[in-house]
Amino acid sequence: MVRLPAVAGRFYPSDPAELSAQIHEHTTPTDGPPVRNVKACLVPHAGLMFSGHVAGAVFSSIRIPTKVVILGVRHRPPGSPAAIISDGAWRTPLGDAQIDHELARKLKAACPLLTEDPVAHSKEHSLEVEIPFLQVLQPDFQFVPIALGTAHFETLVSVGEAIGAVLATERQDVLLVTSSDLNHYEDDAATRVKDRKAIEQLLSMDARALYDVCRKEEISMCGLGPAVAMLTALKLVNASNAELIRYATSADQSGDPSAVVGYAGMVFW
Repeated sequence: MVRLPAVAGRFYPSDPAELSAQIHEHTTPTDGPPVRNVKACLVPHAGLMFSGHVAGAVFSSIRIPTKVVILGVRHRPPGSPAAIISDGAWRTPLGDAQIDHELARKLKAACPLLTEDPVAHSKEHSLEVEIPFLQVLQPDFQFVPIALGTAHFETLVSVGEAIGAVLATERQDVLLVTSSDLNHYEDDAATRVKDRKAIEQLLSMDARALYDVCRKEEISMCGLGPAVAMLTALKLVNASNAELIRYATSADQSGDPSAVVGYAGMVFW
């Protein structure tokens, strides 16, 4: 089965040459951090015009292995609370990205909560917008797509523990890409204050504290579930370091500070 692009022409260009050029523009090396090996990264998933420079700063600062797990959020029903696809490919204007069937099989065996569900992925953009970056920077990659539609903390921990257990036994490096924007649709000043509180807990790699602060402070981090699962998994692969690579809000591109979305690009190792 080939999953066709759902947001080409809206979140990113549908023309292959234009898309490739934009990805290269966002991933051109600068005076940023050196390229390094990491266990996971957190990247935004808005349109390239708004958050591509944040995602690109992360992807261009790390070595991308040929095995990737992408953890995204299921923004809208219908679909499973923990949806995986184990076979086939995802198509973008740059070609087809192949699913890693063997790795997907191991993840499903480790986590019965993961349900085979192409419907949950069919219109979801949070995973799709990351794939062109991977296609340009690591053309040989294969991946496993997982979309989480639950906000139940214990369920998210169970998914994260299963992912971490599988990745800990893999002989090849696997990059865990977690797709999330931060606070939504408040003014720029309020969003920056709220985002800082979430980023502090991401830097401390504390899944419970991140979950609690987002609930207590009403931080509308859409990928809170994937981030909780990621931080849980990282404990099992002995990751203990985190760094904020770039932060921005949509106002930096739109010029409108009245109702913005926050974007953080982070790495974990």
